[in-house]
Amino acid sequence: MSDPLLAFRAEFPILERCCYLVSNSLGAMPRAVPDRLAEYVDAWEGRGVRAWADGWWEMPVAVGNEVAPLIGAYPGEVAMVPTVTLAQVGVLSALDYPTARDEVVMTALDFPSVRYAIEAMAPRFGARVTVVPSDDGIAIDADRLCAAITERTRLVAVSHVLFRSASILDVRRLCAHAHAVGALVSLDGYHAAGVMPVDVRAIGCDFYSAGVLKWLCGGPGGSFLWASPDMNAAYAPALTGWQAHERPFAFAEQMNYATGAWRWLGGTPVVPALYANIEGPRLLRRAGVEAVRAKSMRQTAQLVALADARGYALAAPRDAAARGGTVAFDVPHAAEVARALLARDVVIDYRPGAGIRVAPHFYTSDAEVERVVGEIDDILRTDAWRAFEGVRSTVT
Repeated sequence: MSDPLLAFRAEFPILERCCYLVSNSLGAMPRAVPDRLAEYVDAWEGRGVRAWADGWWEMPVAVGNEVAPLIGAYPGEVAMVPTVTLAQVGVLSALDYPTARDEVVMTALDFPSVRYAIEAMAPRFGARVTVVPSDDGIAIDADRLCAAITERTRLVAVSHVLFRSASILDVRRLCAHAHAVGALVSLDGYHAAGVMPVDVRAIGCDFYSAGVLKWLCGGPGGSFLWASPDMNAAYAPALTGWQAHERPFAFAEQMNYATGAWRWLGGTPVVPALYANIEGPRLLRRAGVEAVRAKSMRQTAQLVALADARGYALAAPRDAAARGGTVAFDVPHAAEVARALLARDVVIDYRPGAGIRVAPHFYTSDAEVERVVGEIDDILRTDAWRAFEGVRSTVT
């Protein structure tokens, strides 16, 4: 089968050295990133402090403009921030929580980092957190989630795609229901952006945060936040900094928020990361997210079939339309098998309760999808996993 997306393999040097199937954790580095980082070095070395006026100061929004088309946003609407956790807490901090509407709804399968922060911070803002459980550890029942969102709910802060299982929430239904009862919705799209089409306006959410670390192949330190125009007009975060001021270099005593994406920024931006963040989103735009999604659905279906043929327990939805870009399946001695795979340069990750997570991306060949399961077969057949018993885990 001809696969035009394989033409992008040449853009990712690590693919020449290993079978890279962990883009759900860290996307492969684009070949052009060293050139972008060299530009940063040259600017700092050659221009010194003048580099701020040459473009550094604008980079959080300029790089956000590179991301914006991938989530259906417009120029000037996306702010680059260090982490999704900070983005979600920034949204939390922007709202008021009167006694009659003081609830934040989350789920048991949201990424723990965001849960930790919101559960710690919510009481300080006068809010309380309700966590919707999962019956199977794979999905969140849509009816149950909507039933938990009532006239007491101020904010729904949940994942678009669940990190362990890649189960996709019905976010359009979620947003419509939340708005019908007067609640706002802030989605964590880290496991959606870059591997499936995202259109924040069609979804109808109020806030959308994600990052370029994973499927967008932009490296660490590059998360982002989109707020709808209505939210920008009505709210501003208490978690803030001088870059969010309308006149930051006036060093005024009072905070006066800037407009658009700028109002969601914080302190001095992480400039080196922003240089590295640019190339991945550009490549994804060239590839076309619709084509990326079609390939992802096909290759994850291939993984499901291979796992089923061996009787491995699947920790992912079977319906491709309900599944993101990752397939997790449990095998005997899964932690040790995962370490053995890494030793063979088959790069995956392992999560307790899910097993081995395999994440093909647009640059993955069908042969690599077959290889990872074939290597698992060999590791189990030959007891090669035993060499990793008692070894401290380095599987990320």
